[in-house]
Amino acid sequence: MKKTSNAISFETRVPLKEIMHHNPTTINWGSTVAKAAARMCHDDVGSCIVLKRNLPVGIVTEQDINCKVVAKDSKPSSVHVEDIMSTPLITVSEDKTVGDAAHMMVKHRVRRLPVVNEDNKVIGILAVRDLLTVSTEQNEILMDLIDINREESVDPGVCNRCSQMSDDLKRVDNVMLCARCREEDNIT
Repeated sequence: MKKTSNAISFETRVPLKEIMHHNPTTINWGSTVAKAAARMCHDDVGSCIVLKRNLPVGIVTEQDINCKVVAKDSKPSSVHVEDIMSTPLITVSEDKTVGDAAHMMVKHRVRRLPVVNEDNKVIGILAVRDLLTVSTEQNEILMDLIDINREESVDPGVCNRCSQMSDDLKRVDNVMLCARCREEDNIT
């Protein structure tokens, strides 16, 4: 933390390469959703970056699979990743910082950013969860940024009480709580 002319600012110039996950899970453009799901399970991750001729063109997440395949009662081995992937793919350059990535995530309303090198090859991935581990002070700033750019009633993010990721956060007494923590307090 540094003080600048009566205002306090937090240092967010941490290089992405210090917190990104190297060698992210990828899948080829023509692969099936079943293959993507198997790869995600094997690697214990929530997404696969879709590559076409070794360049990133989209991303398939657990939510894509749930909403675009399972909820429609489609057969995962009959659906291809290019049919359900989220696109256009928002990426961040390896020379950017944590602050740059946080601003991009808020601006584009994404929770994962593939990190690319100067040849546009995927070298890593950064998730909101990774940003939130940088420091307590930065966590507060990022939560404020996320709050500013999201609807008030239901939000995805990290519960302020149990620190678990949730797609169903609600503000209770100026604290974001997941459904489980709200239920424990008998709040609906």
